Amino acid sequence: MSILSTESTVMEKTIRLCEAIVDDTEFKAMHGNVEAFLSNDKAREAYKNVHEKGAELQDKQRIGVELTAQEMTDFELSREELFQNQTVVSFMEAQQKLQSLQKSVNDYLGLTIELGRVPTDEELMAASSEGGCCGGSGGSGGGCGC
Repeated sequence: MSILSTESTVMEKTIRLCEAIVDDTEFKAMHGNVEAFLSNDKAREAYKNVHEKGAELQDKQRIGVELTAQEMTDFELSREELFQNQTVVSFMEAQQKLQSLQKSVNDYLGLTIELGRVPTDEELMAASSEGGCCGGSGGSGGGCGC
């Protein structure tokens, strides 16, 4: 039987890991915050507008256009107003935590596959600070036996 088969021990345990994540109280709360944001048109529109305004200002700076004081003030006011919306704040916090969870799980699994064993805490920390087990470039330098 293939390791990728849904009946394999690895895939069964992977499914159990996914179930454990989905059943976790904190995960449910974070996912609920994302869903609340996605179902709130006003919050989504405000978030989108601030994001687009910020990208527009960054584009101007990148090509050497000097931003006016009014542009910066308008952006800061929009941003401050956005952060008054608890749905948006909860979404952003949840999004950050979910991304951290995903990165941690991916780092753990990736390093396990690279090393052929469960990584130590030190190896995980070294890999996450250096961009991967082998420094993210495939060469030696991650301190984990590459």
